Amino acid sequence: MDRSDVMVIPAEVEAELATLAERYRNASGLGLQVLNFIGNKAEAQVAQLPNSVRDGLDKATVRALKAALKAANTSRDIGGSGVPWLDKAAATVSGAAGGLGGVPSALMELPVTTTLLLRAIQNVAASHGFDPKEPAVEADCLLVLAADGPLAADSEGVDLGFLTARTALNGATVSAILARVAPKLAAALGQKLAAQAVPVVGAMAGAATNYAYVSYYQELAEVLFRLRRLAATCEVPSEALVADLRMRIAAAPVHTA
Repeated sequence: MDRSDVMVIPAEVEAELATLAERYRNASGLGLQVLNFIGNKAEAQVAQLPNSVRDGLDKATVRALKAALKAANTSRDIGGSGVPWLDKAAATVSGAAGGLGGVPSALMELPVTTTLLLRAIQNVAASHGFDPKEPAVEADCLLVLAADGPLAADSEGVDLGFLTARTALNGATVSAILARVAPKLAAALGQKLAAQAVPVVGAMAGAATNYAYVSYYQELAEVLFRLRRLAATCEVPSEALVADLRMRIAAAPVHTA
């Protein structure tokens, strides 16, 4: 390849990408403490969920996402932009309540958790100067939820599809975006439900999983919206920034402690 074809990334941009890669790796380690807490791999726990729950999770997730879009925007209008620790605290309390009654109460809590996750992502977007009600920003907020959940953190893959998915969905309706997001989020929420179904410690597991989930998606939102801001303020194409970030993440092991 001719060196003239190689994109030269300024040093200050490389420094920011290194920071974003570190945040992504840190986020990918957030679920390990939960996995250690419940004692088994989340995938094995999901198999123990009732068939009716597993079969209906995709549809339940779409309903939860639709409710979350309306509720998260309304709550931001009333309360304004939140701070990260408040989002974590609210999710932790909700998870504990959802875990008290095992799977039935966890299912009832699902729309609340989804709303809290989306609101936390919207708050990150707003903190970087983006309006969550703008269609493109709304799509980005939803696409963060299309990343693998924190309980899949033992995967060796680098899941950065949520950073580039908006291009493929350019001009798509919200319903089309929800259809793209729902299967990935349903898989992540299935792992959360399974953790909350652990006998005796369901409330503790619910609190721990919700804390990990909000923390995880907040970190991924930081990566996405800081990358969006970087692309808008420097002369490096977004595709080159994502490619560089992917290489940086792949070059170092995911944090496991």
